[in-house]
Amino acid sequence: MEQHPQESGWNQQTTTLKRQLALTWVLMVLLAIFLLLPSIISWFNFGSLGQPRAVTPRGALGDFEETTVKIFDEVSPSVVYINTQEQYRNIFTHRVEEKETGTGSGFVWDQEGHIVTNYHVIEGADSAQVFFSDQSSYEAIILAASPSHDLAVLKINAPQNKLRPVLIGESNSLKVGQSVFAIGNPFGLDQTLTTGIVSAKSRSIQSPTGSRIDDVIQIDAAINPGNSGGPLMDSAGRLIGVNTAIYSPSGTSAGVGFAIPVDIVNRVVPQIIQRGEYAPPRLGVSIREDLNEDMKRQTGIQGVVILETMPGGPAASVGMQGSRFTRRGFIVGDIIQKIGTEKVTSVEQFQDVMQQYRRGQEVTVTFFRDDRVYEVDVTLE
Repeated sequence: MEQHPQESGWNQQTTTLKRQLALTWVLMVLLAIFLLLPSIISWFNFGSLGQPRAVTPRGALGDFEETTVKIFDEVSPSVVYINTQEQYRNIFTHRVEEKETGTGSGFVWDQEGHIVTNYHVIEGADSAQVFFSDQSSYEAIILAASPSHDLAVLKINAPQNKLRPVLIGESNSLKVGQSVFAIGNPFGLDQTLTTGIVSAKSRSIQSPTGSRIDDVIQIDAAINPGNSGGPLMDSAGRLIGVNTAIYSPSGTSAGVGFAIPVDIVNRVVPQIIQRGEYAPPRLGVSIREDLNEDMKRQTGIQGVVILETMPGGPAASVGMQGSRFTRRGFIVGDIIQKIGTEKVTSVEQFQDVMQQYRRGQEVTVTFFRDDRVYEVDVTLE
């Protein structure tokens, strides 16, 4: 049968088109394979993808890093986690039981087993449990406290190798901007280190009793609930304060923390250990806020009016005089205007300043009498 020329040309075009389409499909398949190949290899774990990369050598730690690591290694064994309990009587069983009242931090003060923490950590507690970094724990006796300084001392019976006292530094010479290191147990996370600087000195905060604690250290190292009672260290690894509070609307760290300076701690804690209480030094005078304000209004003189001096007391022994009634009427006693270098204008301020001294210490008292100002050196008792 004879093929028409027109049909022959059509067949050739069809064949050519089929070949082009086939080639296009082949190219598209190859392109798809090329694009999907990495995913396919990764899926089947072929090739070198997914293998660990070579580690780049780090080199030596920086000086500040070395200091930080060393401080934590040396101090952390001295830091403890404190869990407090309160006893109560079960109304159903009439048995005395215990419930957890709070947690906080503390640190080893000496090798006799004394542990220092904040008063507000143990406030209201009947007993406490002390945990070291290796999770060993010991029952603690709540020895005594000074609520006005927010300090407390516990006592544990632990082996000597467990008791590594912190090194004691000083806070009077601290400078704003120097590095600080805080160790504690925020939110129950034990052995946590935060770093920062001294943001300010000579701040005042309120103690749990409502009295004022002066010369408090302000820091920007993160302080959170659970850090209370933990040590604040300087770059030499010495204790310079006890972390005690934060200023934060949210209740968590906002970069403003406070620590009780070690100069106060080192004055209060030994007395608590020796006497079972902290008793501030006495000048041996009787004063009253209400009468003091009345007398200041009458005399126009700022200070603290002595109502009476205690016979044989420090003030009486140097000739200071109290108020008295005579034939001429009521005579205002000596008006104390300074204790050391600190001005005092109210009974509360007088009491706060006296907290800065210790028994047996000699201090200069400035007072007003008969239109003259006097200075005497008094040994406090």
